Amino acid sequence: MLPPDPDSLDPHDWDAFRAQSHRMLDDMLDYAQGIRQRPVWQAPPDSARAAFAQALPRAPGELADAHASFMHDVLPYAVGNVHPGFMGWVHGGGTPVGMLAEMLAAGLNANVGGRNQMPVEVERQITRWMAELFGFPASASGVFVTGTSMANLMGVLVARTQALGVQARQHGLQGAPLVAYTSAAAHGCIAQAMDLSGLGTAALRRIAVNERQQIDVAALAQTIAADRAAGLRPFFIAGTAGTVDTGAIDDLSALAALAAREQLWFHVDGAYGALGMLSPQVAPLLAGIELADSLAFDFHKWGQVPYDAGFLLVRDGTRHMAAFAAPAAYLRREARGLAGGSPWPCDFGPDLSRGFRALKTWFTFKVHGADRMGAAIAHTCVLARYLAERIAATPELELLAPVTLNIVCFRHRGVADGGSDAFNGEIVADLHESGIAAPSTTTIGGRLAIRAAIVNHRTRAEDIDALLAGVLRFGAARLS
Repeated sequence: MLPPDPDSLDPHDWDAFRAQSHRMLDDMLDYAQGIRQRPVWQAPPDSARAAFAQALPRAPGELADAHASFMHDVLPYAVGNVHPGFMGWVHGGGTPVGMLAEMLAAGLNANVGGRNQMPVEVERQITRWMAELFGFPASASGVFVTGTSMANLMGVLVARTQALGVQARQHGLQGAPLVAYTSAAAHGCIAQAMDLSGLGTAALRRIAVNERQQIDVAALAQTIAADRAAGLRPFFIAGTAGTVDTGAIDDLSALAALAAREQLWFHVDGAYGALGMLSPQVAPLLAGIELADSLAFDFHKWGQVPYDAGFLLVRDGTRHMAAFAAPAAYLRREARGLAGGSPWPCDFGPDLSRGFRALKTWFTFKVHGADRMGAAIAHTCVLARYLAERIAATPELELLAPVTLNIVCFRHRGVADGGSDAFNGEIVADLHESGIAAPSTTTIGGRLAIRAAIVNHRTRAEDIDALLAGVLRFGAARLS
């Protein structure tokens, strides 16, 4: 056996390193197994923050010391989305299976930008699975990205290239008066996509919603007609499958029909709601999603894959590649050898250096199966309806929006002097600091709502009961 290389960053004592590695793995498994015994969230103390104000370390340190710092100063003060009482934002809870897959991917350290390697084939298999799930043709293409914000930006860029031709990649917009459309309830990343693409947020029309928080399709059609009459060029409609505030789903079939009549690109922001297709109970609510030209969604939300694992699926892979492929001499593709296997993932997005996000997604589907994942999704919707029923039966509380999927917006009736918004905001902060539950707030119809997004596969009815008991207890304390 060769002696340790003093210039290598590998361990000098592999046995000691292996033992410490096992302790670190066991700590994280213990964390997941015992998560219910922890508070959902607790504020980081000054001592923990001070531990990360140190100067750049110059000398080597011990792995055990770094691990101890992580356990003491980081792990207790994370955002809390592993916990079943986390209901504040649409964050998945992750799984131990995904954690182990992430470890394998890190050990392999594959750059999945391209080249003739099996990690690329794993990503291609996920694309084929998603085309099957969403009813897309075999010509569909897909690519992993950080999240739906990036995938929505890429959807705009594909649509822009389709509208103006590939020459727009060299010559820019050249004053083309492109305009896009989405719902007033759509996520802000749609406007950000218009900004970052160079089209500008002023070129995005945010259409009013109906009483179900869906885009008003008739108003959308009128706005498109008015823009055409004004000499503008409509090119893109973004429907939403699961709005961030209430979980509403636009009438995707009607949007697809309108986009077809007007010859516009039909994109769906399905950040979390799209994976409802895994559930036979939820899938009918997504009718029309199979007609999208492009679809953005996250595996790290309802799919419970560890962060981050966003995805863009495009119906026509040729159009997708036309928006991004830019082979350089040093990336020349060959018919054989390591430089083979074209097209590469980097031909379908802006990233050349890319981690192996597909592996933790592949493991999640292989180990848990699509049906079990769909059942977990359906269960979160059942819990949301249970919460809505409990609210309706509790005089101190009121529901503020219809419950379509797994998001419930409600409030404590509180005080009668117009101070109920602040009152409910304080209740949410009280809940956070108590560690009992972590909802968020939003505004529905001009009134502040307590927003419970039930995404975590670990959440049970007892966690819903704990949330409501906390709201009532803190509300009563503030009224006394």
